[in-house]
Parts: sequence; C-alpha cells; structure tokens
Amino acid sequence: MTQQAAGAHREEIVAIPCPDGPVLSGWLFLPPSEEEGPALALVLHGATGVPRDYYARFAAWLSAYRRAAVLIYDYRDCGHSARGPARRARSDMGDWAVTDQGAALDWLAARFPGLPLEVMGHSLGGMGLPFHEKAGMVRRLTTVATGPAHWTRHPVRFIGKAMAFWFLLGPVATLALGYMPGRILGQGADLPARAFWQWRRWCTRRGFYRGDWGRALPQPDLSRMTGEVRLIAIEDDEMIPPAVVRDHAAFFPAARVTHRTIPVSSAGVRSIGHLRIFSERCKAAWPLLVEG
Repeated sequence: MTQQAAGAHREEIVAIPCPDGPVLSGWLFLPPSEEEGPALALVLHGATGVPRDYYARFAAWLSAYRRAAVLIYDYRDCGHSARGPARRARSDMGDWAVTDQGAALDWLAARFPGLPLEVMGHSLGGMGLPFHEKAGMVRRLTTVATGPAHWTRHPVRFIGKAMAFWFLLGPVATLALGYMPGRILGQGADLPARAFWQWRRWCTRRGFYRGDWGRALPQPDLSRMTGEVRLIAIEDDEMIPPAVVRDHAAFFPAARVTHRTIPVSSAGVRSIGHLRIFSERCKAAWPLLVEG
C-alpha cells in the first residue's frame, strides 16, 4: 500500500479481495485533512471497458469537494486488475456488476464503519446495487448514463452504429480473436469474450438483464435500496439517452428516485456523449453530478 500527498487530497493504492478469489486494484482518495477525516465514504463503479485511472481526477476533486473517502478500482481482467491477456480471461458482466461491485462496496464499508455510505455508478456501474447485500446501508445511489439499453432505443442516427456493433463488428471480431477488441471498436479496453456476449444479449433482447436473473445472474432483491436514488442522464448521450435513463427507476421501487439531465452547455464543451462527463474537460459540470 502506498500513500502520498497530492494537492487537495491524499491517496492510497489498495487491494480489494473478491469472495471467489480475484483481487481488484483500487485507488482510494481521501480529503486533505487527516485531523478532520472524511465525512462520508463513496465508491465509484466504472463503465464497461473504462479503466480506473480515467476517474482519478474526478475522484480527487470529489474527495475535497464533499470531504469524502472516494474509492475507484478496475474490474477483474481489466486495467490494473488484469492478470493476463483478454483472450485468456473468463469474466463476464455479471462478475463485474455483482461480485466485483459488491466486493468494492463491502471493502469500503469495512474500512470506514459508521460513515454514511454512498455509491456512484457510470453506465454498468449503476446496475449492480440491487444484487448487493449492503444495499440497505447505502444512503444515496447516483447513476450516471445508466439504463436498460436496447438497440432500437437509440436516436435514429445512432441505430446504424449500434446494429453494426452488435450484429457485425463485435461478433466477427470476438469470434476471430477470442476477445472483443475494444480499442478498435471504440469501447475502451479489450473485453473478455464472455463479457461481450453477455453484454450483447442484454442490449439486443427486451427486458435488458432481467432475462439473466436467476440464471447467469442471481435473483436481485429490489426492496433492499430504500435510500435516495439519483438518475442522471446526459443531454447528448446517444448510447443511453435520457428516456432510457428514466426507465432505470423500475429497478428501485422502494427508493426515493429523482431524475436530472445534464445539459451540454453546463460543461462548456460542444459535446459530452456517453463517456466524457468524468473527463477534466467537463469539470464545470461535475457539481451537477453530486448536488441536488
């Protein structure tokens, strides 16, 4: 474990054990004052194929902005948590959303007992909480660009790209290489084949991941989360548009759910899309992710 001063925050590299064996590489950001200590603990679950380090500047900012202990990490077989090439990996979306996200939440709760517990999830990162035993301890869940996607529910101009990805480029590349080459197809990191096929199933069948409940995924308890759920959409997100984000409320029937759409103009940029909101170029909009 390492610890160093870093301007307006402190940070540590940490190891997060999963109950089935893998160890995830985490990065913990702490507010600057050791005397005061953090006022809350928050884990940020990342999007599919997006490396942990992409969220580091946001996590550092958030640790100071909300006096929070903020944990980011890489899913198994990804980024700093990878232990070999993607073609040899056997993990899938369920491993990431259920086991890895649950392990990260458990680790944070154990490290900071007694502190208010919050979760922020980007895309896939916002989908796992109904499966987690500690969901009832979570005061607030903020999902960003998360929703039950289907290839027909994109804006018309994006449907052709979605069809090419799910029905041509993605399957052909994955079958040929034994993994999904994310960098080539614009999805970030390379993905294990099992993760791609499960992701494809969710996004090309009605009901999204409900079809896997009790099968490839455990049965979730939708009554666990009784706290606050903030569903945040991005105005120009063509992958998970605002209407799809609103549909995510169905997975939290016992929670207090609010909705917010972040306008592109709030970030001072020409476009945000699905992935860019956590980049430093969109820093002007970061308070909208945590306020209200």
